[in-house]
Amino acid sequence: MWLSLLREATEQIDVLVFSGTFFVQSNPQVVKMLAERALQGTRIRLCFGDPGGEAVAARGHEEGIGDTLAAKVRASLTYYRPLLSEEGCEVRLHDTTLYNSMFRYDDNLMVNPHIWGQPASANPVFQLRRVDDTGWFDNYTESFDAIWAEAKPWAP
Repeated sequence: MWLSLLREATEQIDVLVFSGTFFVQSNPQVVKMLAERALQGTRIRLCFGDPGGEAVAARGHEEGIGDTLAAKVRASLTYYRPLLSEEGCEVRLHDTTLYNSMFRYDDNLMVNPHIWGQPASANPVFQLRRVDDTGWFDNYTESFDAIWAEAKPWAP
């Protein structure tokens, strides 16, 4: 499902995570696929937790893994470094308390709500589709836009 939505996206792909390690580790072709989408004109916005930020530190503490989450963010970012030179791809770092991770593919949105003290991978994923101009889809994407607006461009 994740990969077919990625392959089919034509307008935009937005990702909001702390580390999102599973995304690239589940399929090593994800970065190549994102670059291909960007080449075809799809807007790519990837927003990771700031590994030096307070939110990542707090979440690491809550999950009982301490500094490991910051290390996971840094490791995940290394995979996405090639996208920085691709037109239409942006990578930013946020310092926001995340209540969920989000993966948007045009009018499809995968939402991974976070349960306190558990890693994102141990929680469910819901798929939402935009059906009109009001509703859950827009609420989630508006929250992405607010976080994106405050996030800093990643400059490794």
